[in-house]
Order: sequence, then C-alpha cells, then structure tokens
Amino acid sequence: MNDEHAQPGAAGEREGLSAQGSASATSGPARFPAPLAGRGTGDGHGQPQTEDAEGLSAQGSASATSGPARFPAPLAGFGWVGAGLRFGFGTLTVLRVRVHRWDRAAGGAAMVLAPLVGLVVGVSAGAAGALVAWRGGGLLGGVAAVAAGALLTRGLHLDGVADVADGLGSGKPAGDALRIMKQSDIGPFGVLTLVLLVLAQIAALAGQFAVSPVRGALAAAVAATAGRAALAWGCLRSVPAARPGGLGAVVAATVRPAAAVAVTLLVAGAAAAVRWQAGVAVLCGVLAAGVLLRRCVRRFGGVTGDVLGALVETAATAALVATALV
Repeated sequence: MNDEHAQPGAAGEREGLSAQGSASATSGPARFPAPLAGRGTGDGHGQPQTEDAEGLSAQGSASATSGPARFPAPLAGFGWVGAGLRFGFGTLTVLRVRVHRWDRAAGGAAMVLAPLVGLVVGVSAGAAGALVAWRGGGLLGGVAAVAAGALLTRGLHLDGVADVADGLGSGKPAGDALRIMKQSDIGPFGVLTLVLLVLAQIAALAGQFAVSPVRGALAAAVAATAGRAALAWGCLRSVPAARPGGLGAVVAATVRPAAAVAVTLLVAGAAAAVRWQAGVAVLCGVLAAGVLLRRCVRRFGGVTGDVLGALVETAATAALVATALV
C-alpha cells in the first residue's frame, strides 16, 4: 500500500502510522523521566493540521534532532504522562485529541502508555460486540467487535499488516521491499494475509461471544491491549528505523528495555487478575509480535510505521487465538 496516499480531505505519508502534519526525525533512544529514566532537554511540538495514513494515525508536526531524545522541562515529573497520552490517542486512534508535543520524547512516552489507548479501543469494540451478540448471536458479535476496532483506528493497523506482508513476500532487497510497502495497491500476499487475519479474529471472538457477551467483550479488550503492549518492543532502543523519514522514525529506538518488560508484565498481570487465561493470552500475543519484529528488522533493517501497525494486529490476533485455545 502507498505510504503517501491521502485520507479524505488530507494528504500525507503512510507507513503503518498515520499523521496529521509533517514529521522529521533521526534515530536515537529516548530517555524517560523517573520512573523510566532521567531528565533532559529537547524541542519539537505540533498541532493537528492534516491526516496521513501510516498504520498509526497521527496529529501534528514532528521535529527531532540527532542523538538521544530527551524530555524537555514540560515533560519533567509526571508531565510525560499527559504528553504521552495525547500523542498516543492522537496517533493510535481517530479520536480528535489535540497533540501539544510531536517529538521523539513524547513519542517514546506514548509507546509505553499505548496499552491504555488499546484498553479504550478494546472496551469500546467489546461493548459493541456484546450488544450485537446479545441479540444476534456470537458470530455477528465477533464481526461487530472487529469492525468497531477497525473504525476506531480507521483500519490503519490492518493496512500496515497488508503492506508488511507484501514487503516480506516480495523476496526483494530491503530498499525495494520498502518501496513496495509504500505503493498504493495491495499485492496478493497482503490480501491473503489480511483476509486470514480478520477471519481469525472474527472466529476467535465469535467463540467467546457464544459463551457469553461478557466473555467476548473481555477477549476484545484483552486483545486490543495486548496489541498495543507490543509497540514498546517495536520501539526498543536497540531497534532502528528502517528509513530516516516517516513517523516510524519519530518513535523508533525510544523505549528502554526495562520499560517494555514492565509494561508487558503489568498488562499481563492485570489481565490475569480478571481471568488467568487472559494473562496467558497477553504473553502469547507479545511473543508472536516479537517473532514478527525480529523478521522485519532482519528483512528491512529496522521498523517503519507499517511494521508497528502489523505488530499491533499480530499481537491482538495471537492473543485472541490463545484465548480460544487455552
């Protein structure tokens, strides 16, 4: 799919993230304030202007300088939470959230806090599915939940899945594969992968909704949260951006390993507290995303917005399948 095609009424670059504005960044790890890391200085801010499609939808303009991303004074203390949540909801959903900061520091915070965004998306999708399942049965409930999740993200994570499948399936060198991922059309690998992934999600959710609407809603919420937990791993400091431009470069290499581990354990623990199978599902989802991440880094030389979007859907799908099997 084309990373540079325009959404209705807007134009931009698409690579698994979707942005409103312009982005420029260079690779380098982010340093988080306590409890994630120390404090520092930095610059960059943005406000919603246009809408791009890169698998994660974003609002604002990005600016970054070479070297590690450091938190400026406004992000000191707990300021990083607000900036990260605004960045996260602005990039991971279609909700109209005003993004005050659009830089690597805020982007790194957003990737750590992404499971909270996933929880909101998952609860909303699960509620829609439960309502439909209550009157129409488990299968329709599964369809409704998947459709609601896609609407809340404008289907941009799914678009990232298709692009990554085309890039990996092309068998071409990294540069050519990345160009294929930016094309506007979907190849056979992308179509097949996307169809199978959506069918797996619907089938797994249909089984849970058939047990009870509450069970189905819980599965949808856990899967969406697990999907966003995988983003921290995709943005580890050891994982570079596959290309210097694009929104993927804004968030690449911004998360410390300790933060990724803490987020995963926290999400898995919270899910297990509700139902132990849900905790296992979260771990399975993150593990599956890790396998895909390893393959993409070797194949493309790093991550892009498309890759991050694919990680979200891979983790969510694996979590749903694990829920159905455990």
